[in-house]
Amino acid sequence: MPTDHRQLSFWFDSLAESGTDTLVARPGLSRDARYDVCIVGGGLTGLWTAYYLAKSDPSLNIAVLEKHIAGFGASGRNGGWCSALFPRSTASLERAHGRDAAIAMRRAMIDTVDEVGRVAASEGIDCDYVKCGTVAFARDAVQDSAARAEVAEAREFGVDELLYWDAPTVRARFGATAVASSPGTRQAGASGASFDPACARVQPAKLVRGLARVVEELGVDIFENTEVDDWAAHKVRFTSTDAAGDQFDGTVIAPTVVIAVEGYGAGLPRVGRRVLPLYSLMIATEPLPDAVWDEIGIEHGQTFTDYRHLLVYGQRTADNRFAFGGRGARYHWGSRISPDYDRVDRVFAHLRDTLVDLFPQAAGAQVTHRWGGPLGVSRDWHATASYNPRTGVAFAGGYVGDGLSTTNLAGRTLSDLIREETTELTGLPWVNHRSPLWEPEPLRFVGANLGLLGMEVADIEQRTTRRPSLAARLIAPLTGH
Repeated sequence: MPTDHRQLSFWFDSLAESGTDTLVARPGLSRDARYDVCIVGGGLTGLWTAYYLAKSDPSLNIAVLEKHIAGFGASGRNGGWCSALFPRSTASLERAHGRDAAIAMRRAMIDTVDEVGRVAASEGIDCDYVKCGTVAFARDAVQDSAARAEVAEAREFGVDELLYWDAPTVRARFGATAVASSPGTRQAGASGASFDPACARVQPAKLVRGLARVVEELGVDIFENTEVDDWAAHKVRFTSTDAAGDQFDGTVIAPTVVIAVEGYGAGLPRVGRRVLPLYSLMIATEPLPDAVWDEIGIEHGQTFTDYRHLLVYGQRTADNRFAFGGRGARYHWGSRISPDYDRVDRVFAHLRDTLVDLFPQAAGAQVTHRWGGPLGVSRDWHATASYNPRTGVAFAGGYVGDGLSTTNLAGRTLSDLIREETTELTGLPWVNHRSPLWEPEPLRFVGANLGLLGMEVADIEQRTTRRPSLAARLIAPLTGH
C-alpha cells in the first residue's frame, strides 16, 4: 500500500502540491469504545451519512473507522462527475419497480446533483463544483441512433432534460467535423451528441477531504489507520496501527453499524460476493492553454463521454487539464484487490489513444498522472441503501462508478432510515433492495472477464459493420439495461 498518498490520484497529488492538505492520517482508535453510530469506511458514503445524521440529530455520538485515510478509495480517485446517473436505466427501473417508482428515483438523482453543490457552498468546501452538464458525443451512425433513442426515452418519462444536438450544432459548439470514416477506422469528429444538464464537474479529493473536515467540526470522530475485521449486530471489531507500527485490537459497541466500503467490501466475509470489485483507470494531462480549450469547446464545469460500449469519461479540470478515464482493466481472481492493479500500461495507452481520437488537440499534451482503483458492482447492477432495524446494520453501495453523487443520496437516505423517519427518500425503489450474490469462482472470474471482452468486441464489431452490435445486445441484460 503506498505510504505517499499523493500517488493515489492526480486529485490527491494536487491537494498536496497546493499545500492545502498534508494527507497525513488521523490517529487510529486505540481503545474499546461505545458510540451511537459506528460507520465503517471513510469515503463519501460514510462521510455523507455522518454529515446528515449529525445535522439532523446533534446529540448522536458518531464514529467513522477508516483503514487508510478519508477518501482513500474510489471517493478520491474517480472521474469527478457529480451526475444524475444511476447504474440501472430508468426503463429497467420501471420494469422492476413500476413507473412511479422509476420516476421518483430519477427526480431524486437529479435533485442530488444540486444538493451536493448546495452543501459544498454552505459548508465552505471548495471542490471546484461547476454545473455545466455532460456532452455524450455520437461518433458514427450507430452511436447517433443510440443518442437519439436515449433522448427519446428520457422525454417519455418526462423528468430528465436531455437534448439532442445534430452535427451542425456539434460543429458550432466544439469545432468538430462530421465523421467520415471507412470500416474499421475513425476520423475525429461527431455526427451528433446528447446533452444532459444534470451534471457538475468537481475535484473529488477536495470534496471528500473537505467533507471529512466538516463532519469533524460537527463533532464526529474520524479514526484512520483503523481496519475493521468483522462486525455483527451492535458490534464492530477493529485493528488500529499507530505511527510506530504498534497494533491494537479492539471493539466498538454501537446500536447502529453502517457499512460503507463499496468495492473494498469484497475482501470482507460479511460482504464478499455481494459486490464485485471492477477496476477503472484514469490519466491526466498537463494544463492546456485557454486558446486550445476554446478550439476544443469543452467548458469549465462540462464533462464528456461518447456512446462506445467500453465506457470512457472525462472532464476539463479547474487548472485546464484533461482528466480522462475508462474501463478495460480485467477482474482478478477471488475479487482480489491490490495496489499493483491500479496501474495497467495497456489501459493507460488505450486511454491516451482514445482521448486523442476524441480531441486531436490533445495529441501534444504530456500525460502527467496515471492512476486507478476498484469500484463496486452488484450482480444486478442495482445500487442500494439498506437498513435492518432488528440488527441495527445499514449498508449502501453497488454504485458501478456512479457513486460521487449517489453517495450523497445514500447518506441522506440512511440518515432517515436510521432515525426511523418516513420520508420521500425512504420510499425510493433502491431502499432495502438486495441484489443476488455473484457466482463463486471460477464462474465469477470467467463471467466478469468475458463481459469486459464482450464490450471490447462490441465496439470493434460496431465500427466494422456499422450496425448495432449483437455482442452488446447479449451483454445488455447483465448491465442493468
